[in-house]
Amino acid sequence: MNALKRVTHEIKADVAAARDRDPAAQGVSSFEILIGWAGVQALLAHRVAHALRETGMPVVPGAIAYVARAVTGIEIHPAAKIGREFFIDHGSGVVIGETAEIGRRVTLYQGVTLGGTGFQPGKRHPTLGDNVTIGSGAKLLGPIAVGDGAKVGANTVVVEDVPPSSTVVGNPGHLVKVDGRRPEGPDADWIHLPDPIAEAIKTLSERISKLEERLAELDGGETTGESGQELRSRTGRSSAGG
Repeated sequence: MNALKRVTHEIKADVAAARDRDPAAQGVSSFEILIGWAGVQALLAHRVAHALRETGMPVVPGAIAYVARAVTGIEIHPAAKIGREFFIDHGSGVVIGETAEIGRRVTLYQGVTLGGTGFQPGKRHPTLGDNVTIGSGAKLLGPIAVGDGAKVGANTVVVEDVPPSSTVVGNPGHLVKVDGRRPEGPDADWIHLPDPIAEAIKTLSERISKLEERLAELDGGETTGESGQELRSRTGRSSAGG
C-alpha cells in the first residue's frame, strides 16, 4: 500500500512537470497528458515496474518495460532510479540504463542515451543531479556524475564528470559558459550555445595574422592583408542547439 501511495504521488508530480515545462501542455487536462504524452506514459510504466521490482517480483517488471518501449519508443530499465518531477520531452529514442540514477526536476529531450561503456558488473551508467537538462541526441556514457543545474547541449557526447551549474557541448563534450552567466531554467536557449572549436580556430587565426604582420615589419616590407579573412563571432544557429 505504501508503494502504491508513493507511485501515485510520483505520477502526479510527473504530470505537473510536463505541464510546467512543455508549452504544448498549457491548459491541457491531466488525463489528456497521460494518454497523449509518450514521455509521461513511459515514466508511468517505469514507476510501476520499478515498484514491482523492489518487491522482488520476477518477469513482470521487465515485461512492463518491454511493452512501454514498444508503445512509446522510450526504453527505461526497471532498476533505474528516477526522482520526482522528471520530464521527457517528445521522448522517441531515449534510453536509460539499469544503474542510471536521476535526481529531481530533470529534463531529457528526444534521443538521449544514459548508457554504459562496458560489460563489467556494478555501477556503469550516469548519475544526474537535480535540475539537470539534457539536449536532444546527447549521449552520456559510463558511471559519470552530472552536477546539479548542469546542462548538456544537443548531440553532445559526455564521458567525463560534469561540474554543477555548467554547460557542456561538442564531441567529446567541452565545458563552456553561456554569456558568462549561469544558465537558468529548463527552457534555456539551446540555439546560441558557444562553439569551443570555432573559438579556438578564431584565436589561432588572429595569432597568425599578428605573426605575419611582425614578420613583414622585420623584413622591412608591408603586409598585404591577404593572409586570411577575418573570423567573426557566429550569431546564427549553433550545431549544439536542440
